[in-house]
Amino acid sequence: MTRRLGVLLLSVVVGALLVVGWTSFRIWSVGNRDERRPADTIVVLGAAQYNGTPSPVLRARLDHAIDLYRAGLAPYLVVTGGRAEGDRTTEAASARAYAIAKGVPASAILVEDEGRTTLESLAAVAGILRDRDLHSALLVSDRTHMLRVLRIARDQGITGFGSPTTSSPVDASFDSRLEATVHELGGLALYFVAGQTP
Repeated sequence: MTRRLGVLLLSVVVGALLVVGWTSFRIWSVGNRDERRPADTIVVLGAAQYNGTPSPVLRARLDHAIDLYRAGLAPYLVVTGGRAEGDRTTEAASARAYAIAKGVPASAILVEDEGRTTLESLAAVAGILRDRDLHSALLVSDRTHMLRVLRIARDQGITGFGSPTTSSPVDASFDSRLEATVHELGGLALYFVAGQTP
């Protein structure tokens, strides 16, 4: 009996390691692929802002999205992200102001300013796109975030293509990218098990 339990435990551990290894590979593989192409919109996933100033992570995402917009790949830029506790403004409002300051016309910017998670933001973005009869999106975030973003977008009915930024502080070192990968492993597990995301 003890031997059987040992074999079972070993099988569970080996299986879990294989799942973690495969998912980590997928996170890095998808994050290293840029699928930029013409689309109806460019969607920027939100990140922290400080009293209206985008954090370095959000700024890296916005700079990449603005480059895609300037290249003529989509007529609309969708900025996302609500207000964290204690914030004076939203991630989306900060992103909108930053994009306008960089020369993106205000009329070309659509705003999702309620979501506090990737799932909430993309569910709201899906509604915005449906209301305007838009269907496809270039999705911009950090490389480690792209697998989860693309999966959630697909589940929300968005035809999404990943175009991750390569200048994010998340990619500044192996340690920071490894930490982000561990975060994504947890985020994906939570999404698949409970239908929620951080």
